[in-house]
Amino acid sequence: MDKTVVLNVVGLTPELIGEYTPFLSAWQKRGKTTSIKPVLPAVTCTAQATYYTGVNPDEHGIVANGWYFRDECEVKLWRQSNHLVQAPKIWDKARALDPDFTCANLFGWYNMYSSVDYAVTPRPMYLADGRKLPDIYTEPMELRPWLTDELGEFPLFNFWGPNTSVKSSQWIADASKQVELKYSPTLTLVYLPHLDYCLQKLGTNPQTIAQDLQEIDRVCQDLIEFYEARGAKVIVLSEYSITEVSQPIHLNRLFRQQGLITVREELGKEILIPGASKAFAVADHQIAHVYVNDHDCLAQVRNILENTTGIDLVLDEAGKQKYHLNHSRSGELVAIASPDAWFTYYYWLDDSLAPDFARTVDIHRKPGYDPVELFVDPQLKFPPGKIALTLLQKKLGFRYLMDVIPLDASLVKGSHGHLTTSIGRSPLLISQQQDLLTNEIIKATEVFQIILNHLN
Repeated sequence: MDKTVVLNVVGLTPELIGEYTPFLSAWQKRGKTTSIKPVLPAVTCTAQATYYTGVNPDEHGIVANGWYFRDECEVKLWRQSNHLVQAPKIWDKARALDPDFTCANLFGWYNMYSSVDYAVTPRPMYLADGRKLPDIYTEPMELRPWLTDELGEFPLFNFWGPNTSVKSSQWIADASKQVELKYSPTLTLVYLPHLDYCLQKLGTNPQTIAQDLQEIDRVCQDLIEFYEARGAKVIVLSEYSITEVSQPIHLNRLFRQQGLITVREELGKEILIPGASKAFAVADHQIAHVYVNDHDCLAQVRNILENTTGIDLVLDEAGKQKYHLNHSRSGELVAIASPDAWFTYYYWLDDSLAPDFARTVDIHRKPGYDPVELFVDPQLKFPPGKIALTLLQKKLGFRYLMDVIPLDASLVKGSHGHLTTSIGRSPLLISQQQDLLTNEIIKATEVFQIILNHLN
């Protein structure tokens, strides 16, 4: 099989390639570009699972970045086990065709306990004293200390949160080159998330994010030139586009006001109890899976959704089947926001009662996605001083709370998940193998075969 590399440049669209991305612009002109009709929801885990299995969410089971685990009565986002993906993966298909085939997955999601040959993914250490330390998980295990020795500690706090920067994508790029030099896999999948975060934080105007575009362009140039010099076919791919948003929708607050949400008071703060709630929403960018435990309330819940400004679609069983979301992990109803709106997870009606984790970066305890984690609270009088003091507590081994995140959803400028109909704002696939891209527009499920065709 032919050596192939897939660079997943998250958030990249035709409209963003231009003045501030000189290398990608020139490289694109030498090859061919096809637009991708995204899968619903157009979010990270669903998009990647679709690309790498070639089937829709009703088959692979990844209906969002997280969902309500009904048997445990808990909401869980950003799980990492590859066993959650319920369909064969592209590396399994390729290995069946060629027993000498090998695959490396660099920071793609669901990258633990996978059947890839080489895997690197973020895996912080959570210590008993409350500290969270940057770290990675690798297959094989000996790859972890070797990469750390070569590249230094993975910059976890530049990967997500208010301090996010190109440093994390640069580390991933450097790690991919190290894996190539050490193992030379047949297929390498590289996840480069930098644009995703600045687009959500700052919006989609290229001038506003000019520096970020220049930074990711340099990362891509370094990788493409490196891999092409080693004879690899390179694919540049993106998962979804970001749209400008100005309207946060607080579904759980609406349900709370109608007596559908149950909370538990813990030390004067409120914790959502999904298993005891009649209905609740798991917010995930521009999609919300709405779980209705009390089916007598189904009509009431649907009526709330259909009468909420900013919601474009409410999918029932027939709607879920139409959009390939008819899976047991999906909510009884699925809400899709308008292009300029998005869903928060907020359920408290008084900010003084918000749980302690609401003002921290805590992707696992929040019962929904929270892009406000990209910001430092503008109401803090001297944020650097508070952060420095908290970091000192961490270094001294004390328990600490990095509670610097605001509760102001209006700060968010970009979101995704809704299905875009604009070619200029669609996710894309670029390749120099022009004969392998025969259509101007492809379905997300067709990416699987295009990658296989590059290998053959």
